[in-house]
Amino acid sequence: MGASGGCKRVGHPELLLCGMADVTSPGATKHVVVMGAGPAGLSAAYELTRHRTPVTVVEKDPRQVGGIARTLEFMGCRFDVGPHRFFSKSAEIEALWTEVLGEEMRSVARLTRIMYRGKFFDYPIKASNALLNLGPFEAAHCLLSYAQARLHPVVEPKSFEDWVSNQFGHRLFEIFFKTYTEKVWGIPTSELSADWAGQRIRGLNLVEVIRNAVLPAALRGGERAIVKTLVDAFRYPRTGAGQMWEAVASRLAAAGHPVRLGEEVVAVRHANGRVISVVVKDRNGATLDVLGSEFISTLPIRELIAKLQPAAPSIVRAAADGLGYRDFITVNVVVDRANVFPDQWIYVHDPGVKVGRIGNFKNFSAAMVDDSGLTGLGMEYFCFEKDGMWSWPDAELLDLGRRELVALGIVRPEEVKAGMVYRQPKAYPVYDGAYLGHLAVVREWVSRALPNLWLVGRNGMHHYNNQDHSMMTGMLVARNIALGANYDPWLVNTDAEYHEEERAGEGAGGAGEAGRQVPQRIAS
Repeated sequence: MGASGGCKRVGHPELLLCGMADVTSPGATKHVVVMGAGPAGLSAAYELTRHRTPVTVVEKDPRQVGGIARTLEFMGCRFDVGPHRFFSKSAEIEALWTEVLGEEMRSVARLTRIMYRGKFFDYPIKASNALLNLGPFEAAHCLLSYAQARLHPVVEPKSFEDWVSNQFGHRLFEIFFKTYTEKVWGIPTSELSADWAGQRIRGLNLVEVIRNAVLPAALRGGERAIVKTLVDAFRYPRTGAGQMWEAVASRLAAAGHPVRLGEEVVAVRHANGRVISVVVKDRNGATLDVLGSEFISTLPIRELIAKLQPAAPSIVRAAADGLGYRDFITVNVVVDRANVFPDQWIYVHDPGVKVGRIGNFKNFSAAMVDDSGLTGLGMEYFCFEKDGMWSWPDAELLDLGRRELVALGIVRPEEVKAGMVYRQPKAYPVYDGAYLGHLAVVREWVSRALPNLWLVGRNGMHHYNNQDHSMMTGMLVARNIALGANYDPWLVNTDAEYHEEERAGEGAGGAGEAGRQVPQRIAS
């Protein structure tokens, strides 16, 4: 599955085509089993049907497809599992979305802001807005903090906190970085690597814009970065992100390949250097073998390796067990008010609340609420499954969400009508200091020992992909199987710089892994 010589760029700006074999004969004698019906798995299955290759998709969830890109419904309101924008640098991905949903894909004017101390900061930061919100005393505090950091910096900063504080002062660090970063990743900023700080700021420019907003020119130092482009609009399905994947599943069913819902993979059997079947447990508890010639997995790598029968070598199992994940909970509430805030979502930097981000799905599409007088808000709480919060009763989580909305001044207590809780395990693969080594061990062994087992998608590859990148990995593997092509799905770049802004003189796509802004602990 690695790249070979003689590669050339094709189609998607982040892909290489490497030594394609004969692509004229369809895979009529093949049968592909896809594990998981999220964007990567469904895109692979859809691409296989385009090339007349039989495919079976098994999905653990008994009710719906879409994985983390599903849409939930409650009391006439629709909630995505975290906000999803449909925007890609790939014309092919954009064309696929249009092919599937046509006019059901709507254009949305982008608005996201930062909330701090009850005030909204434009994102990217604007000087007048920032100065007005910070006020003269806080602005002066930031200036003094910045001056102190420049005069007395931390020598050889090792942590994210030290690095950012050195560059911009501890006060700006506390306002715009510390709280949200710790909420998302669950790691104190004093323990995050300074290397990640440089990568993160390089890709996002947020601190640089803040510095330019609140500091006079004489104190800025260096050249001011010019924001070249900003994604100020994106597309979105009329009734939620999940509408896309429900539509793809419907097309698969029409082609004779319905997604088998409620079938959980409990084992992956292999012999003589090839996977021969997956064992699934259906909604009634019965187990059965699903046979195939090729197998595509979107399962988290840690789970996939644990399900292999016979077991993988101990070094491979240990490497897979070493891969970590960040989980999150969405507390979705129905608010009895037509207009709450105009953003699609807001980042919450207030340290006094646990919520990290709040999505307002009505502002993605008016059809996300049946009653225009109501608003559906999705509150995101980042955690680990082992945390106490993960096992809190739904009633306790809903009460927390209501209290925090009130504390933030977003709603009045009586306006929260009801809500529902959704837990999303393994939402984000964690890039710690050891993950690359662990992943390399798994990749090498799977490629060599089980060449008919293909890994795709965010959790399937332990890559912090965007939706379009996950889709492309599935599509490329499908072409490898159906057409005998030799695409390398691991070359699909995980850069996300274009989602926010691009610096003048820097083409998007250059940040590589750093563009996804994933942290590492300080090396011991």
